[in-house]
Amino acid sequence: MQNTSGPSRVALALYELLNPLPIGFFVAAWIFDILYLKTVQIMWTDAASWLIAIGLIIAILPRLINLVQVWFTQRTAAEPGVKTHFWLSLCAIVLAIVNAFVHSRDAYAVVPLGVVLSTVVVALLLIANVQLALRSRVS
Repeated sequence: MQNTSGPSRVALALYELLNPLPIGFFVAAWIFDILYLKTVQIMWTDAASWLIAIGLIIAILPRLINLVQVWFTQRTAAEPGVKTHFWLSLCAIVLAIVNAFVHSRDAYAVVPLGVVLSTVVVALLLIANVQLALRSRVS
C-alpha cells in the first residue's frame, strides 16, 4: 500500500534532477548577454536567446512538481523556506519569459533591458536557492 501523505519518490527524484538545470542555462545566458555588451557580436544574443528558451522549457516540470509539493500535498504546512523558494523561482520564471520576448527582437534592441532582466532572473534564482539551503541547514 502506498503512502499518499507526501510526495512520491519519482516526483522528488525528478525535482532534484531537473531543478538546478535552469539555473545553469540562465547564468550562461546572463554571461552571454554581458559578452554581447562588451563585444557587440550578434552570436552572443542569439545564443542567449536559445539558452533562455531551453532554460524555460526545462524549468516547467520542477515548478509543477514544486507547486504540488508546496500547495496540494496532504502533509502539514510546508516550511516557510520552501514557500519562499517557490515564489522567488516563480517570479524568476515569469521574468525569464519576458526576457525571452526581449531577446526575440533584433540584437541591438536587447541592450540594456535584456541584460537587466537576465541579471534579475539570476539574482532571484540564487537568492531562492541560498535562502532554502540556509534555512534547511539551520533546521
